[in-house]
Amino acid sequence: MAYCVDGLPSGDAPAGQLEEQPAGRRVRVAIVLPGLGVAGGSERAASLIANSWAERGWHVTIITLERTGTPAYHAIAPNVEIARLGLPPDRTVWFRAASSFADRVRLLRREFLRLSPDVVISFLTRTNVLSVLAALGTNIPVVVSERNNAEMQAFGPVWTVLRRYLYPRAFGLVTMTKGAMEQFPSEQRARSWVIPNEANLPTSLRKKSGQKILAAVGRLVPQKGFDLLLEAFAGISGSHPDWSLVIWGDGPERARLEAKRDELGLHGRVHLPGVTERPGLWIESAGVFVLSSRYEGWGIVLLEAMAAGLPVVSFDCRFGPREMITDEEDGLLVANGDINALSVALSRLLDDGSLRRRLGGAAAISARRFTHPRVMAGWDQVVQSALEYNKQ
Repeated sequence: MAYCVDGLPSGDAPAGQLEEQPAGRRVRVAIVLPGLGVAGGSERAASLIANSWAERGWHVTIITLERTGTPAYHAIAPNVEIARLGLPPDRTVWFRAASSFADRVRLLRREFLRLSPDVVISFLTRTNVLSVLAALGTNIPVVVSERNNAEMQAFGPVWTVLRRYLYPRAFGLVTMTKGAMEQFPSEQRARSWVIPNEANLPTSLRKKSGQKILAAVGRLVPQKGFDLLLEAFAGISGSHPDWSLVIWGDGPERARLEAKRDELGLHGRVHLPGVTERPGLWIESAGVFVLSSRYEGWGIVLLEAMAAGLPVVSFDCRFGPREMITDEEDGLLVANGDINALSVALSRLLDDGSLRRRLGGAAAISARRFTHPRVMAGWDQVVQSALEYNKQ
C-alpha cells in the first residue's frame, strides 16, 4: 500500500514527470463520477485532478451520469472533455432501477471503448461498481476510489454484494485515510493507495470579515450530525448572544433541522441559507468552523477552513479529522458524538479571541501538508502503475 501524504517513496517519479509515452502519444485518463453539478468533496477533488492533468497536455475526460447540460459547480478547464450520459441515479421501482443500471453500464462501456484510456479512475461506490462492470473484458485498468466510511455508509444488500464481487476485479483501490483502507480485505484491493484531499482554496476567495459566525458546511443528511450541532449550540447560545450559527448546504433533512432549530428556541440565531453561490463563500464571513459529522471519508471542508486560517472544532469521527488536527495545537478535537464536549469546546473558542487567533494561525500552517503537488504525486503514482501494466 502506498501512503502519499508525506511525499513519494524513493525511486518513484515526482508529479509531472511520469514515464514518457511514445512520440505523439498523450496519456489518456477517464474520470467517472455521478455528476459535477453539486458542491461535494468528491466533485471538488475530481475537478482539481482533471484540471491538473489537462494542464500537462494529457487527454482527460470526465464521464458523469447526470443530464446533458447540467452546469458544473466547480471550475473545469476548457480542455477537459465532459461526457454526460443523461442517466442520473434512479431509485424508484426495482424494475426501472434495474433497467437504468443496465443502461448505465452499456453507455459507460461505450465511452470506455471510444476513449481507450490508459486508466479509468472512478469515484464513489455505486459508480465504482458500474465502472468495473463496464470495463470487464476490455483490459482497461479501472481504479476505484472510496470517498467515505465504508462501514458506516449503507448501500443496501445488492450494492454491497456487487462491491464485494467486483472490487477484486478492479486494478486498484484509493482511499483518503489508512483507516478507510483497512476496512477493505486484501482480496478487494489488488493494489492500494492512500491519497488525501488537498487544501485548495478558491482563487475568488475574498478577505475574511471575521464576523461572529460559527460556520458548518455539508449536505443536510444524518451523516453530517447537524442535529447534534444544534443541541450543542443550544447549550451555549445564551452565554454567547452575539454569535450565530450558519449551516451551509442543502438536502433532505432541511425541514427536520429547521423544526429542531425552532423547538430549541434558536430561530433567528441559526440560519440555513442553502448552498453557497460560489465555492468557499462561507469562509469569508466565518469566525469559527465546526465539523459535527458522525462519520466521514475525509472532511474536505475542515481542511479548507484550516487552510483559510479559521479556528476549528471537530468531532473525532472516523475518518479524517484526526489526520488533519492535532488537538490543542491547530484545532480542537472532541469525542465523537459527545454533545456536551462539543458545547464546551465551542464555548472556549467563542469566549477567547487569543485562542482563536493562535489555533487559526497554526491551522493555516498545518494545512500546508496537503498541498496540490503532494496530493497530485499520489495520483501520478496511480497512473504510472497503470502505464506499466499496459506495457506488459
